[in-house]
Amino acid sequence: MSTTSLTALDDHRFPRGLAETLGRDGAALSNLEKAAWEIRVEPRPFVSWLAGLLTNDAKVAEIAGRSYWHPNGFAKLVLHTSAEPEFRIRLHVWPESDVVSPGESNPHSHRWEFASHILVGTGMHMVEFTEVADGGKPFRRYRYGADPAHPAALVTDGEVRLKRQRSPHVVRGEVYSCDMDVVHTVRPIDAGLTATVVIQGPRRTPATVVYCEPGESDDQPNGVLSEADFRRLMTAVLAAFKSEAAS
Repeated sequence: MSTTSLTALDDHRFPRGLAETLGRDGAALSNLEKAAWEIRVEPRPFVSWLAGLLTNDAKVAEIAGRSYWHPNGFAKLVLHTSAEPEFRIRLHVWPESDVVSPGESNPHSHRWEFASHILVGTGMHMVEFTEVADGGKPFRRYRYGADPAHPAALVTDGEVRLKRQRSPHVVRGEVYSCDMDVVHTVRPIDAGLTATVVIQGPRRTPATVVYCEPGESDDQPNGVLSEADFRRLMTAVLAAFKSEAAS
């Protein structure tokens, strides 16, 4: 049953304040980083807004409809979209499991800049790559978003070699930022519940790159995320945040 109006949720101090932060000079990477740090320093407005989302049935249905399960078993929740300034608030959730999730195991870049904050869990392990002429490992390169008729399709773009550049670890309480030139993989450090807040800037390029190892299928469809899934994930994240904040 809905108990918080859509108007109240949209006018909540968190998305309103975030829009003010990002709108000063446009949603540049520096402002995305500042917004993520503001959540890290004072998470209560964000957590209050999260809790409010769960109380409105229409908002739950709206968010579930634009969110999805990644093929590797974690959820990408698109909590809020804004046209002016252009940005999105996402929550990526890796449910507790018996084994560590492979996360986003295909090296990839993004069509937008973003900054993220580890809200719940131990943290994330990233590996960043660069294309090289010699050495490294062979991959098949694809362009995502390159086919206007099928924007979610992967379009083959040749054989390349990738070499590791660095392997940053981002633990709970830290912020990680990424521009469109970075090619990386992302996975949680351990098998516990992990949730990251992602402040995503405007799309700045129509296509991005995804790499698959030789013999790996490029057919990796996303899964439907139900309203029940959304409620279950959000309830778990809020409970974990409360527990970790009290410890």
